[in-house]
Amino acid sequence: MEQQTIIILDFGKSLKQLTARKVRDNKVYSEIMPCNAPAKTIADKKPIGIIFTVGTKEDYEKKHRELDGYDIPILEVYGDEPEAAQLDEFLRITCGAKCDWNMEKYAESLVEELKAQIGDGKVLLALSGGVDSSVCAYLLDRAVGKNLTCIFVNHGLMRKNEPEEVCEVFSKKDMNFIYLDASERFLAKLKNVTDPEKKRKIIGEEFIRVFEEQAKMIGKVDYLAQGTIYPDIIESGTIGGQGVVKSHHNVGGLPEHIDFKELVEPIKLLFKDEVRQLGAVLGLPEEITTRQPFPGPGLGVRVIGPITKERLDILRDADLIFRQEIISAGLHKEISQYFAIITDIHSTGVERDERTYKYTLALRAIKTTDFMTAEWVRIPYEVLEKVSRRIVTEVGDVSRVVYDITDKPPATVEWE
Repeated sequence: MEQQTIIILDFGKSLKQLTARKVRDNKVYSEIMPCNAPAKTIADKKPIGIIFTVGTKEDYEKKHRELDGYDIPILEVYGDEPEAAQLDEFLRITCGAKCDWNMEKYAESLVEELKAQIGDGKVLLALSGGVDSSVCAYLLDRAVGKNLTCIFVNHGLMRKNEPEEVCEVFSKKDMNFIYLDASERFLAKLKNVTDPEKKRKIIGEEFIRVFEEQAKMIGKVDYLAQGTIYPDIIESGTIGGQGVVKSHHNVGGLPEHIDFKELVEPIKLLFKDEVRQLGAVLGLPEEITTRQPFPGPGLGVRVIGPITKERLDILRDADLIFRQEIISAGLHKEISQYFAIITDIHSTGVERDERTYKYTLALRAIKTTDFMTAEWVRIPYEVLEKVSRRIVTEVGDVSRVVYDITDKPPATVEWE
C-alpha cells in the first residue's frame, strides 16, 4: 500500500527523533535515514520531501549536490526543535502532503507486508506479554494465523505475578501459545555478572537459544519475530550518526549466529505511543495496550550488580508496593513509567535500637511521549512517604529508599 513518506536525514543531531515525531503528528509518515545513505537509496523510497537535521556545512552541502538530480524538496532544521509553522508549510505546500497517514491504514499495510514477507512460512514470536510483543502477536495472528507460534519464556526476571497474568490473557486467545519456565537457566548464565552490557547480551543470546531449541521441538520454523521498536534501534546505534546509548537485548544483543531464515520485526519503525495506538486498532484488551513498558531484559537491568533470586525477590516485593501506591493515589494514568531499582549499595540503618546494614532501594517515575526524552515526575511527598514506609517495613533487607529526580537526557529511563 503506497504511502507518502518524508525522509529525515540524520546528521548526528538528537533533533532527528523530535522531527520524525512532529512529521507523524501532522499525519505524514516519516523515516530516519543516515546522512551517508546513497542518494539513490533515499530516492528509491520515493519521498515527497527530505528534512536535514543539520550537522556541518560541508556535510549537508555535499548531500544537497547528490540529491539535486532527483527533484525532491529539502528542508533544513536547526536548533532545539523545528518551528511548527515552517514544518506545516513545507509538508502541505512545498511537498503537497495529503496528511492522511493514520494507524488504521498503517495496520493494513503492515499486515500486507507481513503476508508478502512470510508467505507460507512458520513464525516463532518471542512473547513477553508487554505492549510491544503483544501487538506483534495480534498483528502476526491477523497476517499468518496458525502459522504463528507464540512462546512466552519466564526468564526469572519478571515482575511479581506477571507470568501468571500473561498466561491468563493469551491462553484465552485462539492461537498457538507455549509457556516455558527457564528461570533457573537464565539465572545460572547471569551468575556473578555485574556489567550491564554483558547482562543484556547474555539475556539476548539465551533467548535466541531457547527459541532455537523450541523451534526444533515443534518442527520447521522459518522466522523469528520480535517486538523491536524505533527507540530500540536508534539507541542501539543502528541508524547512522547515533552513538550506542545501550544495546537492547533484541537489537544489539543478538548473537552473530541465529538458526532462523530471517528476523521479523513488524513494529520496528514505530514509537511507543504509536505501538499502543496500533494495539487499540488491532483490538488488544485495554489492560495490555495501557500496560507500563517493561524492558526485554526485565528486572535484570533493575538489579544493579550481581543478579540473584534473593535480590530479585526483594525487588519484586518493593516494586509491587510502589505500583500499588501509585495506582491507589490515582497517579498511574499521569505517569508513563514507574518502577523500583535495587542498588548494590548497603547503608546503615536502625531497627529496634540496633544497627542494620541493608540495601538501598531507588524509585524512578518519568513522563514522556516517545521515550526518547523524559521528565522525572513530581510525585506528592505523602505518596513517596507511604511507599518508603511500606517498603522498609514490609520488605526484608531494605533500610533506605531514594527517589531519582533526573531527566532523560542526561540519564536514560532505566538505570542500566
